[in-house]
Amino acid sequence: MSDTQPDKRGLGGLPIIGDLLDPPPTVAVLRLTGVIGAMGGFRRGLNLADQAASIERAFKVRNLKAVALAVNSPGGSPVQSALIAGRIRQLADEKEVPVISFCEDVAASGGYWLACAGDEIFADASSIVGSIGVVSGGFGLQGLIEKLGVERRLHTAGDKKAMLDPFGPEKPAEVKHLKDIQGDIHLAFKDMVRERRGKRLKAAEKDLFSGAFWTGTRALDMGLVDGLGDMRSVMRERYGENVKLRLIGGRRGLLRRLRFGGTDIDGDIAARAVSAVEERLIWNRFGL
Repeated sequence: MSDTQPDKRGLGGLPIIGDLLDPPPTVAVLRLTGVIGAMGGFRRGLNLADQAASIERAFKVRNLKAVALAVNSPGGSPVQSALIAGRIRQLADEKEVPVISFCEDVAASGGYWLACAGDEIFADASSIVGSIGVVSGGFGLQGLIEKLGVERRLHTAGDKKAMLDPFGPEKPAEVKHLKDIQGDIHLAFKDMVRERRGKRLKAAEKDLFSGAFWTGTRALDMGLVDGLGDMRSVMRERYGENVKLRLIGGRRGLLRRLRFGGTDIDGDIAARAVSAVEERLIWNRFGL
Protein backbone atom coordinates (compact mmCIF):
# COMPACT_ATOMS: atom_id res chain seq x y z
CA MET A 1 0.00 0.00 0.00
CA SER A 2 1.30 3.45 -0.93
CA ASP A 3 2.16 5.96 1.82
CA THR A 4 -0.17 8.48 0.15
CA GLN A 5 -3.22 6.20 0.05
CA PRO A 6 -5.49 5.68 3.08
CA ASP A 7 -6.11 2.20 4.44
CA LYS A 8 -9.37 0.94 2.90
CA ARG A 9 -9.55 -2.24 4.99
CA GLY A 10 -12.41 -2.84 7.35
CA LEU A 11 -12.77 -5.12 10.39
CA GLY A 12 -10.73 -8.30 10.16
CA GLY A 13 -8.81 -6.97 7.17
CA LEU A 14 -11.78 -7.55 4.86
CA PRO A 15 -12.31 -5.13 1.96
CA ILE A 16 -14.96 -2.51 2.59
CA ILE A 17 -17.65 -1.45 0.14
CA GLY A 18 -15.40 1.13 -1.51
CA ASP A 19 -12.97 -1.58 -2.61
CA LEU A 20 -15.77 -3.58 -4.17
CA LEU A 21 -17.15 -0.58 -6.02
CA ASP A 22 -13.72 0.68 -7.06
CA PRO A 23 -11.52 -2.42 -7.54
CA PRO A 24 -7.79 -1.99 -8.11
CA PRO A 25 -6.47 -2.00 -11.69
CA THR A 26 -5.77 -5.49 -13.00
CA VAL A 27 -3.25 -6.76 -15.52
CA ALA A 28 -3.87 -10.24 -16.95
CA VAL A 29 -0.66 -12.23 -17.33
CA LEU A 30 -0.23 -14.87 -20.03
CA ARG A 31 2.83 -17.09 -19.74
CA LEU A 32 4.15 -18.21 -23.12
CA THR A 33 6.89 -20.63 -22.13
CA GLY A 34 8.59 -23.39 -24.09
CA VAL A 35 9.25 -24.54 -27.63
CA ILE A 36 6.53 -23.53 -30.09
CA GLY A 37 4.68 -26.29 -31.94
CA ALA A 38 4.44 -30.04 -31.58
CA MET A 39 7.34 -31.69 -29.74
CA GLY A 40 6.13 -35.28 -29.85
CA GLY A 41 5.71 -37.70 -26.98
CA PHE A 42 4.41 -36.14 -23.77
CA ARG A 43 6.15 -32.82 -24.42
CA ARG A 44 3.52 -30.48 -25.78
CA GLY A 45 4.91 -27.29 -27.18
CA LEU A 46 3.13 -23.96 -27.33
CA ASN A 47 0.26 -24.03 -29.82
CA LEU A 48 -2.95 -22.12 -30.39
CA ALA A 49 -5.19 -25.09 -29.55
CA ASP A 50 -3.82 -25.15 -26.00
CA GLN A 51 -3.51 -21.38 -25.60
CA ALA A 52 -6.80 -20.16 -27.13
CA ALA A 53 -8.94 -20.51 -23.99
CA SER A 54 -6.38 -18.72 -21.80
CA ILE A 55 -6.03 -15.91 -24.33
CA GLU A 56 -9.80 -15.45 -24.40
CA ARG A 57 -9.99 -15.37 -20.58
CA ALA A 58 -7.19 -12.84 -20.35
CA PHE A 59 -9.23 -10.25 -22.20
CA LYS A 60 -12.34 -10.82 -20.04
CA VAL A 61 -10.79 -9.98 -16.68
CA ARG A 62 -12.70 -7.42 -14.60
CA ASN A 63 -11.23 -3.91 -14.47
CA LEU A 64 -8.62 -4.94 -17.02
CA LYS A 65 -6.01 -2.31 -17.83
CA ALA A 66 -3.58 -4.38 -19.90
CA VAL A 67 -2.55 -7.89 -20.88
CA ALA A 68 1.07 -8.79 -20.14
CA LEU A 69 2.87 -11.53 -22.06
CA ALA A 70 5.66 -13.32 -20.17
CA VAL A 71 7.64 -14.77 -23.07
CA ASN A 72 10.31 -17.40 -22.52
CA SER A 73 10.75 -19.34 -25.76
CA PRO A 74 13.59 -20.26 -28.12
CA GLY A 75 11.16 -20.49 -31.02
CA GLY A 76 9.79 -23.36 -33.06
CA SER A 77 6.88 -23.52 -35.50
CA PRO A 78 6.40 -20.30 -37.52
CA VAL A 79 2.77 -21.23 -38.13
CA GLN A 80 1.91 -21.63 -34.45
CA SER A 81 3.89 -18.46 -33.65
CA ALA A 82 1.78 -16.54 -36.15
CA LEU A 83 -1.49 -18.12 -34.96
CA ILE A 84 -0.91 -17.36 -31.27
CA ALA A 85 0.32 -13.82 -31.91
CA GLY A 86 -2.53 -13.23 -34.37
CA ARG A 87 -5.20 -14.29 -31.87
CA ILE A 88 -3.74 -12.00 -29.21
CA ARG A 89 -3.72 -9.06 -31.63
CA GLN A 90 -7.28 -9.74 -32.77
CA LEU A 91 -8.61 -9.55 -29.22
CA ALA A 92 -6.39 -6.61 -28.28
CA ASP A 93 -7.76 -4.58 -31.18
CA GLU A 94 -11.33 -5.75 -30.60
CA LYS A 95 -11.28 -4.97 -26.86
CA GLU A 96 -8.99 -1.93 -27.21
CA VAL A 97 -6.70 -3.29 -24.49
CA PRO A 98 -2.95 -2.66 -24.59
CA VAL A 99 -0.63 -5.67 -24.69
CA ILE A 100 2.84 -5.45 -23.16
CA SER A 101 5.45 -8.17 -23.69
CA PHE A 102 8.20 -9.10 -21.25
CA CYS A 103 11.12 -11.19 -22.52
CA GLU A 104 12.51 -13.51 -19.85
CA ASP A 105 15.53 -15.78 -20.46
CA VAL A 106 14.99 -15.87 -24.20
CA ALA A 107 12.58 -14.49 -26.78
CA ALA A 108 14.22 -15.68 -29.96
CA SER A 109 13.01 -16.70 -33.39
CA GLY A 110 9.33 -17.67 -32.86
CA GLY A 111 9.67 -16.45 -29.29
CA TYR A 112 10.38 -12.96 -30.60
CA TRP A 113 7.44 -13.36 -32.98
CA LEU A 114 5.25 -13.89 -29.89
CA ALA A 115 6.79 -10.86 -28.16
CA CYS A 116 5.89 -8.74 -31.18
CA ALA A 117 2.21 -9.34 -30.37
CA GLY A 118 2.77 -6.68 -27.71
CA ASP A 119 2.35 -2.96 -28.32
CA GLU A 120 5.53 -2.59 -26.28
CA ILE A 121 8.33 -5.02 -25.50
CA PHE A 122 10.49 -5.04 -22.36
CA ALA A 123 13.43 -7.28 -21.60
CA ASP A 124 16.01 -7.90 -18.93
CA ALA A 125 19.47 -6.60 -19.74
CA SER A 126 20.66 -10.21 -20.06
CA SER A 127 17.67 -11.60 -21.97
CA ILE A 128 18.43 -13.21 -25.33
CA VAL A 129 16.40 -11.49 -28.03
CA GLY A 130 16.16 -11.72 -31.83
CA SER A 131 17.17 -14.60 -34.11
CA ILE A 132 14.89 -13.32 -36.86
CA GLY A 133 15.55 -16.08 -39.34
CA VAL A 134 14.62 -19.62 -40.37
CA VAL A 135 16.58 -22.81 -39.72
CA SER A 136 16.16 -26.41 -40.78
CA GLY A 137 18.47 -29.21 -39.70
CA GLY A 138 18.98 -32.90 -40.13
CA PHE A 139 21.59 -35.62 -40.64
CA GLY A 140 23.03 -37.39 -43.66
CA LEU A 141 23.11 -41.10 -42.85
CA GLN A 142 23.94 -42.56 -46.26
CA GLY A 143 27.53 -43.44 -45.37
CA LEU A 144 26.50 -44.94 -42.05
CA ILE A 145 24.01 -47.44 -43.48
CA GLU A 146 26.53 -48.45 -46.15
CA LYS A 147 29.08 -49.26 -43.43
CA LEU A 148 26.49 -51.22 -41.51
CA GLY A 149 25.51 -53.17 -44.61
CA VAL A 150 21.94 -51.90 -44.49
CA GLU A 151 20.02 -51.80 -47.77
CA ARG A 152 17.71 -48.80 -48.15
CA ARG A 153 14.33 -49.66 -49.71
CA LEU A 154 12.10 -46.73 -50.57
CA HIS A 155 9.14 -46.69 -52.95
CA THR A 156 7.21 -43.55 -53.87
CA ALA A 157 4.52 -42.27 -56.21
CA GLY A 158 5.67 -38.80 -57.22
CA ASP A 159 9.31 -38.06 -58.04
CA LYS A 160 9.61 -35.42 -55.29
CA LYS A 161 7.94 -37.41 -52.53
CA ALA A 162 11.23 -38.47 -50.91
CA MET A 163 12.97 -35.12 -51.10
CA LEU A 164 15.83 -34.58 -48.62
CA ASP A 165 15.85 -38.24 -47.62
CA PRO A 166 18.53 -38.46 -44.86
CA PHE A 167 19.53 -41.92 -46.11
CA GLY A 168 20.33 -40.69 -49.61
CA PRO A 169 22.80 -38.19 -51.10
CA GLU A 170 21.88 -34.51 -50.92
CA LYS A 171 20.66 -33.16 -54.25
CA PRO A 172 21.18 -29.48 -55.22
CA ALA A 173 17.67 -29.12 -56.65
CA GLU A 174 16.11 -30.38 -53.43
CA VAL A 175 18.28 -28.07 -51.29
CA LYS A 176 17.22 -25.13 -53.47
CA HIS A 177 13.56 -26.07 -52.98
CA LEU A 178 14.05 -26.08 -49.20
CA LYS A 179 15.85 -22.74 -49.28
CA ASP A 180 13.02 -21.24 -51.35
CA ILE A 181 10.55 -22.33 -48.67
CA GLN A 182 12.78 -20.89 -45.95
CA GLY A 183 12.97 -17.64 -47.90
CA ASP A 184 9.18 -17.37 -48.02
CA ILE A 185 8.90 -17.98 -44.27
CA HIS A 186 11.71 -15.51 -43.54
CA LEU A 187 9.96 -12.87 -45.65
CA ALA A 188 6.74 -13.31 -43.65
CA PHE A 189 8.75 -13.02 -40.41
CA LYS A 190 10.46 -9.82 -41.58
CA ASP A 191 7.18 -8.29 -42.75
CA MET A 192 5.61 -8.97 -39.36
CA VAL A 193 8.51 -7.35 -37.49
CA ARG A 194 8.44 -4.32 -39.79
CA GLU A 195 4.69 -3.96 -39.28
CA ARG A 196 4.79 -4.33 -35.50
CA ARG A 197 7.98 -2.37 -34.75
CA GLY A 198 7.85 0.20 -37.56
CA LYS A 199 10.04 3.25 -37.08
CA ARG A 200 11.23 1.99 -33.71
CA LEU A 201 13.71 -0.28 -35.53
CA LYS A 202 17.09 1.47 -35.42
CA ALA A 203 19.57 -0.98 -36.94
CA ALA A 204 20.19 -1.92 -40.56
CA GLU A 205 17.94 -4.66 -41.86
CA LYS A 206 20.93 -6.79 -42.88
CA ASP A 207 21.77 -7.00 -39.18
CA LEU A 208 18.24 -7.17 -37.80
CA PHE A 209 17.17 -9.99 -40.10
CA SER A 210 20.43 -11.93 -40.23
CA GLY A 211 19.25 -14.56 -37.75
CA ALA A 212 21.68 -13.30 -35.08
CA PHE A 213 20.55 -12.77 -31.49
CA TRP A 214 21.55 -10.24 -28.84
CA THR A 215 21.23 -9.33 -25.18
CA GLY A 216 18.33 -7.18 -24.04
CA THR A 217 20.67 -4.19 -23.77
CA ARG A 218 21.79 -4.51 -27.37
CA ALA A 219 18.23 -5.27 -28.51
CA LEU A 220 17.17 -1.95 -26.96
CA ASP A 221 19.83 -0.11 -28.95
CA MET A 222 18.59 -1.80 -32.13
CA GLY A 223 14.93 -1.03 -31.49
CA LEU A 224 13.86 -4.63 -31.04
CA VAL A 225 12.59 -3.81 -27.53
CA ASP A 226 11.30 -0.59 -25.97
CA GLY A 227 12.86 -0.77 -22.54
CA LEU A 228 14.58 -2.80 -19.85
CA GLY A 229 12.57 -3.88 -16.84
CA ASP A 230 10.63 -6.64 -15.12
CA MET A 231 6.88 -7.03 -15.28
CA ARG A 232 6.03 -6.14 -11.68
CA SER A 233 8.10 -2.96 -11.65
CA VAL A 234 6.87 -1.73 -15.01
CA MET A 235 3.22 -2.45 -14.23
CA ARG A 236 3.38 -0.78 -10.82
CA GLU A 237 5.01 2.29 -12.31
CA ARG A 238 2.35 2.47 -15.01
CA TYR A 239 -0.83 1.51 -13.12
CA GLY A 240 0.01 2.24 -9.49
CA GLU A 241 1.24 0.37 -6.44
CA ASN A 242 -2.08 -1.48 -6.01
CA VAL A 243 -2.13 -3.03 -9.48
CA LYS A 244 -2.98 -6.73 -9.45
CA LEU A 245 -1.11 -9.14 -11.73
CA ARG A 246 -3.52 -11.98 -12.42
CA LEU A 247 -2.00 -15.11 -13.93
CA ILE A 248 -4.28 -16.70 -16.52
CA GLY A 249 -4.00 -20.41 -17.18
CA GLY A 250 -0.63 -21.72 -16.08
CA ARG A 251 0.80 -25.20 -16.11
CA ARG A 252 -1.45 -28.11 -16.94
CA GLY A 253 -2.52 -30.14 -13.95
CA LEU A 254 -1.28 -33.66 -13.28
CA LEU A 255 -4.41 -35.40 -14.53
CA ARG A 256 -4.31 -33.43 -17.77
CA ARG A 257 -0.64 -34.21 -18.28
CA LEU A 258 -1.15 -37.93 -17.65
CA ARG A 259 -2.72 -38.62 -21.00
CA PHE A 260 -3.94 -42.19 -20.64
CA GLY A 261 -3.61 -44.05 -23.89
CA GLY A 262 -0.92 -41.56 -24.86
CA THR A 263 2.76 -41.62 -24.03
CA ASP A 264 3.13 -40.22 -20.50
CA ILE A 265 2.56 -43.48 -18.66
CA ASP A 266 3.01 -46.37 -21.05
CA GLY A 267 4.23 -44.75 -24.23
CA ASP A 268 7.26 -45.12 -26.40
CA ILE A 269 10.30 -44.41 -24.21
CA ALA A 270 12.54 -43.91 -27.24
CA ALA A 271 10.19 -41.28 -28.70
CA ARG A 272 10.12 -39.47 -25.37
CA ALA A 273 13.92 -39.49 -25.17
CA VAL A 274 14.30 -38.14 -28.70
CA SER A 275 11.74 -35.44 -27.94
CA ALA A 276 13.64 -34.39 -24.81
CA VAL A 277 16.94 -34.23 -26.70
CA GLU A 278 15.33 -32.22 -29.50
CA GLU A 279 13.92 -29.70 -27.05
CA ARG A 280 17.23 -29.47 -25.17
CA LEU A 281 19.13 -28.77 -28.38
CA ILE A 282 16.77 -25.92 -29.29
CA TRP A 283 17.34 -24.24 -25.92
CA ASN A 284 21.09 -24.93 -26.09
CA ARG A 285 21.41 -22.76 -29.20
CA PHE A 286 21.05 -19.80 -26.87
CA GLY A 287 23.30 -21.06 -24.11
CA LEU A 288 20.40 -22.18 -21.90
